[in-house]
Amino acid sequence: QVQLQESGGGSVQAGGSLRLSCAASGYTTSTYCMGWFRQAPGKEREVVAVLDNGGGAPVYADSVKGQFTISQDNPKNTLYLQMNRLKPEDTAMYYCAAYWLPGRWVPGRCHLGGRFDYWGQGTQVTVSS
Repeated sequence: QVQLQESGGGSVQAGGSLRLSCAASGYTTSTYCMGWFRQAPGKEREVVAVLDNGGGAPVYADSVKGQFTISQDNPKNTLYLQMNRLKPEDTAMYYCAAYWLPGRWVPGRCHLGGRFDYWGQGTQVTVSS
């Protein structure tokens, strides 16, 4: 059973930066599509970025391209989201999520529209103007 725990959220002024972390446990040899999502008050949850932890380039939502960077530290089983030039509209609860990637690696197997089965509890990010 995969378990995910986010950390690193907080309050920051517009233009500032935050780095979110997601500590993963419960898997050792399998590969997963790892992702960051966010949900602002009164809005639907949206995917922010995804990363195949078996290889390949990350994929970003258009709204965060050039602003956010998703990365991983495999030995530590940790996923990161570096958020720069934050704006008030980035205020949301941020979630880490994952889904299993069976079989051999193929391009595009980890994508923004994937069905994510494992979720963390979330970490709040608040950006003030």
